[in-house]
Amino acid sequence: MNVPFRSEIRNSPNQQTIKIFLGEESLDEKIKRHLARFDEIDFIEIRETVGQNRANENITVFLKEGVDIIKMKSIIDSSLWWYFEEDMVE
Repeated sequence: MNVPFRSEIRNSPNQQTIKIFLGEESLDEKIKRHLARFDEIDFIEIRETVGQNRANENITVFLKEGVDIIKMKSIIDSSLWWYFEEDMVE
């Protein structure tokens, strides 16, 4: 079975982001809405991915200033695992 998502912390010149690559890109908008409920997130974009062995799109999460990105990645990962487990049960 394929993993439903993969997330990575990325460093950019302006700020760190969390990139989420979904196994099923048709879920991008649903996952974006799911993540929007976190107060620690500043904004979320769906972007085209450039690179080999990558999904065509990714969800890029920008955090508010001062938020611990490692802790937030863990929270997002847990939330997404819960989301996909619930989705598979239905």
